[in-house]
Amino acid sequence: LFRSGTAGVFIIALLFGALFYNSLVSTITQTVPDAGTVSVASSALKIIETIGLILFVGAVGLIAGPNFISNFKKNFRSYISLGFIIILTGAFATIVCFLIARTNSNMEDSELIAMMTGIMAGSLTSTPAFSAAKASVGADYLQDIVSVGYGIAYIFGVVGVVLFVQILPKLTHANMDEERKKIAVVDTGRSTAMRGADRFKIDPFGFCAFAFVVVVGILLGAIKIPLTSAGLKGTCFSLTNTGGVLISGIIFGHFGHIGPISFRIEKHVLETFREFGLVLFLTGAGVAAGAKFMEYFKWVYFIYGIIITIIPMVVGYLFAKFVLKMNLLNTLGSITGGMTSTPALGTLIQSAGTDDVAAAYASTYPIALIAVVLSSQFLVLLFS
Repeated sequence: LFRSGTAGVFIIALLFGALFYNSLVSTITQTVPDAGTVSVASSALKIIETIGLILFVGAVGLIAGPNFISNFKKNFRSYISLGFIIILTGAFATIVCFLIARTNSNMEDSELIAMMTGIMAGSLTSTPAFSAAKASVGADYLQDIVSVGYGIAYIFGVVGVVLFVQILPKLTHANMDEERKKIAVVDTGRSTAMRGADRFKIDPFGFCAFAFVVVVGILLGAIKIPLTSAGLKGTCFSLTNTGGVLISGIIFGHFGHIGPISFRIEKHVLETFREFGLVLFLTGAGVAAGAKFMEYFKWVYFIYGIIITIIPMVVGYLFAKFVLKMNLLNTLGSITGGMTSTPALGTLIQSAGTDDVAAAYASTYPIALIAVVLSSQFLVLLFS
């Protein structure tokens, strides 16, 4: 049976945003009469989404960290190649959709590619690609068009990957007990932590350690690498909060301590952070997307989004199965990372019954993140 899992929160949040967002803005108008109501409401939702995302990816990184290095060493070529294959397939599908749309559209090429890069970013649920596309198109009205495309495609971008990771094991009649055995790795990191149990813990629940990991990750994500001659004033690449906190979590999760200070956090605490963070993230993202959905929705753009979501996953699965010979759960974990889909990872962990899939996600995610940002910028430069 299909279960929406935690991602069901997104569907409810989407409906709430579509039906009640204007009422929410009206309430804020009465409460904060001198504030810009739309900006206050959108800022509040963005704060909820960002806090949730940080909690989720921080917990995922810390959970995956102890096994990350051994898993990455064993499969790093597969993760790198699969991440690039997924994103390049998505970019190719975007070009095809652009050329089809071009034949019967009254939009200028610059406007249409702005829409299509927004759709690609939404289809791959990639906020960094969305930001990069907006920066690349330049003009404010083109940035608005990018936002429209992102909002339309983001909905199926989330739901489509969630459905894919649940339906594929059923279509392939996978024995999940056997698949869990194939992906299981020896938890050397946590056994080492048990031997180092005498290290000092700042607090018994690990809240301070988690907060430190998050702060380091945010600082790491804030580092910008210029991609054009304009330097920091032009288009830049950064890991953002998502990538920065994820990598920080992996590093601290792997090493587990700084000198005598332990950074080991009980797994049940991390799982609580993970699930609570995912709920917050989906709530903020869902309400924000629902608010503008009916205003900008067109069936043809939604269909393009479906195509750009599904084709990379199918190609990625076939490539992983027949070329890379990867097992199912490693493949699905890598696909969620390649699609940069945080909600799908949460669903996959639940349906697979193991956190080990997070290591494949964490290994593929940075590769896909870099590839999707560069791809979105390339498409704007190619067709504008």
